[in-house]
Amino acid sequence: MISSLVASVVALALCCLVLLGLCLWLLRRQRLQAEQQAKRDAVRDRRIKEIDSRLDTFLDGNVRMGDQLHELSRLVMPLSDRIAQLEQRDPTNFTFSQAAKLVGMGASVDDLTQSCGLSQSEAELMSKMHQARRDPQR
Repeated sequence: MISSLVASVVALALCCLVLLGLCLWLLRRQRLQAEQQAKRDAVRDRRIKEIDSRLDTFLDGNVRMGDQLHELSRLVMPLSDRIAQLEQRDPTNFTFSQAAKLVGMGASVDDLTQSCGLSQSEAELMSKMHQARRDPQR
């Protein structure tokens, strides 16, 4: 009976040692996983800060673009009035400025008479004036 009791105590002691070893192994594994989780958390936090910084940059850019858009709309608003004023200006002055642009783009005398309503002599004069500016040696 004593021998079976000793055998039981030895078996129980072996089981306790195995359980103790298993507990130590699990404890180490838990610490290792906690360290790995801490590293992943640090990487995540760093990425969150980076994304937050980029978001701030984008927001600042959007605010600047909004300010610029507001400034542009402020500048464009009076342009419709200015266009109306230009359209009501002396039509002959507009015709000659339009003819000058067309001559600069290479329009012929006939093109000027048809497009701008200039007389043949006015169109020839515009063409010759443009040639004189382009070729000053002649």
